[in-house]
Amino acid sequence: MTTLSLTINGRKHGPIDVRDDLSMNDFLREMLGMTGTKFGCGAAQCLSCAIIVDAPDGTSYTSPTCVAPAVNFDGKSIRTVEGHAKDGQLSVLQKAFIEHFAFQCGYCTAGFLGEGQVLLERLSRAPVAREALEQTIADALDGHLCRCTGYIKYHEAVRDVILADSKRYLVATK
Repeated sequence: MTTLSLTINGRKHGPIDVRDDLSMNDFLREMLGMTGTKFGCGAAQCLSCAIIVDAPDGTSYTSPTCVAPAVNFDGKSIRTVEGHAKDGQLSVLQKAFIEHFAFQCGYCTAGFLGEGQVLLERLSRAPVAREALEQTIADALDGHLCRCTGYIKYHEAVRDVILADSKRYLVATK
């Protein structure tokens, strides 16, 4: 057993004793009732289970939860799909996913949403040229698997969010 303390969606959890072999996915779903993070392949290959980890330097990255022990997240700040909406209002990216019907069964949506959010945050710090946008999005979403083949719609939704606020996410052209 290990004592775990972490911040999830801005809320502190713990200290709580967990088995050393308890996956983060099981911790979120079974111990905290946060069922938005899905269990897909169980091998960190589909990334349906991905969550956002916020680094102390202000950057963020996604991490699979199906194979990662919960104790690996001790002291960390993470975001799950439940943390994207604020005050009952969907995030801009969530709205774009809905507008593009960028999901069918929805199983992979949480992983794509987290990865898209990480990309938006990265681009707000280090914008890219418009010419590089399509490849930047493709590279960011690469590795996430969609059983219903909704890749194009996810890509289009992320692109539309970026283009709607191009001054924030794209390098200014002369």
